[in-house]
Parts: sequence; structure tokens; C-alpha cells
Amino acid sequence: MNYDQVDKDIIKMIQTDIPVSERPYKALADMINISEQEIVERIKMMQEQGVIRRMGAVLRHQRAGYTVNAMVAWKTDSIDADQAGEIMAGYKEVSHCYFREVPESFPYPLFTMIHARTEEQLKRLIDNIAISTGLYDYLVIKSKQELKKTSMEYFNS
Repeated sequence: MNYDQVDKDIIKMIQTDIPVSERPYKALADMINISEQEIVERIKMMQEQGVIRRMGAVLRHQRAGYTVNAMVAWKTDSIDADQAGEIMAGYKEVSHCYFREVPESFPYPLFTMIHARTEEQLKRLIDNIAISTGLYDYLVIKSKQELKKTSMEYFNS
């Protein structure tokens, strides 16, 4: 798709923090010298075209009390991965779910990032996911420290 400079400027702005105000798009529109209506229409058009998949708040999970986090790698084959992934993605505590290419020596191609408040809650979630998917062979890889966490920027300065 072809983007003009205004589209690129809009994407640059909405991929970062949007101002917390009664009219956040007005503040953004003023920054690039277009009307509030035009910025809203362009964003809507990009959503309709599938360029923008969704817009929403990003919760800082650790600050919100979700301090027990783990990547869980699940053993499955590609035939069952879609169905299992759909079930896993349905859990609100699962923020990421990917079926990945892995080396033959690591037979766990389905990955979930699970966020919990306690070790007990994490264990319960993993047990529930295993029961609901029928996948009982998995590895739990716990987060020790967050070294970097940012959203991807597709257009930058």
C-alpha cells in the first residue's frame, strides 16, 4: 500500500503513547496540521483496509500486579497447533501465542506468554490450558528479569 506523508505521520504518532485527554485526536491532528475529522477518517480507513488491526491500551502488567510471568513451550504437531493455539489465545492471561519453527532437538513449537499474580495462579493456568488442549508435554520458562519491552515502531523519525 502507498502511504503519503500524512499517513506515515499518523502511524508514527498512534504507534506510541496517545495523549490522555478528552480529544486525543485533536492534539495529534494539531501536531501535523490537519483537522481532527481528517485524522479520524484516515485512521478509520486504515482500519478498514486492515493496515491497523486494533488500537488499545497497553497494560504494564508488572505494575498492575502480574509479576509472575512465564513463556510456556508446548509439544504439538502442526495439525493440532491451530486448534490448541485458538484455545490458548482465549485465556485473558495469555498475551502472546505463536507456532514457531524450532530445531529438531527442541520439539516444543507452540509458545504462550502467560501472566499471573502468584506462582499458584500460574500453575493453575498452565494446568487448565493443558487440560483444555490435551497438551501435557510442555516446558515452563520463567522470566527472571525484564530487560527490554517496547512496542514495534513501523515508521519512525
